Amino acid sequence: MTKCKLVLLRHGEGAWNKENRFCSWVDQKLSSDGIKEARNCGKHLKALGFQFDYVFTSILSRSIQTAWLVLEEMGQEWVPTQSSWRLNERHYGALIGLNRAEMALNHGEEQVKIWRRSYDVTPPPITESHPYYKEIYNDRRYKCCDVSQDKLPKAESLKEVLERLLPYWNEKIAPELKSGKMVLVSAHGNSTRALLKHLEGISDEDIVNVTLPTGVPVLLELDENLRPLSRHQFLGDQEAIQAAIRKVEDQGKVKPVEKK
Repeated sequence: MTKCKLVLLRHGEGAWNKENRFCSWVDQKLSSDGIKEARNCGKHLKALGFQFDYVFTSILSRSIQTAWLVLEEMGQEWVPTQSSWRLNERHYGALIGLNRAEMALNHGEEQVKIWRRSYDVTPPPITESHPYYKEIYNDRRYKCCDVSQDKLPKAESLKEVLERLLPYWNEKIAPELKSGKMVLVSAHGNSTRALLKHLEGISDEDIVNVTLPTGVPVLLELDENLRPLSRHQFLGDQEAIQAAIRKVEDQGKVKPVEKK
């Protein structure tokens, strides 16, 4: 049986990850910790003997920068790379820039979890009065997409992320895997969750509880029809990975008041 290897990677920590804000389509570079995460990921993948044939990223800097650092550590900077908006993070609409813990305090942790993790709930859309609207929609990268700017989303559910991602998966990524190529997808928490849902057939209810920490590679082994041969694996120190998962899950909770 032919075995295809696909590695999915949520980018390293960005400045707004550290500040616990919804970053979404606002372009951010990696933080110093995020750079370390990406480099450590590359070192680990090299030690495991991975040799990539093709890399796919979003058009957001933190995704691209992560891929560069991983490939540099692996000595595989020459590997062809393609970027697409269809691998971008979920568009969080009017929530962009807001602090998750403060929102949990104002709206309740359950509502924030629904906005962050549910499959088919779309947050309120971004409007022209939003402080980051012009920064996003005047950005030249969005003039180079395969759809016109007026067709780009103003907010998305995870379901809508999967719907805009699937054509790119079917037309660009899947053919590389079926031809025997080893592929790295350096993307974002929600575009990666959407791909996992699609490939592993995760239910609408269960995808809520799938959490991906920054800078941790996820291995999927697939058959020739791109069906999973086993459940996805987090690669690395499993205890550290579980701690990182808990840290991500706690981002949407009310921050405890420090005792003086």
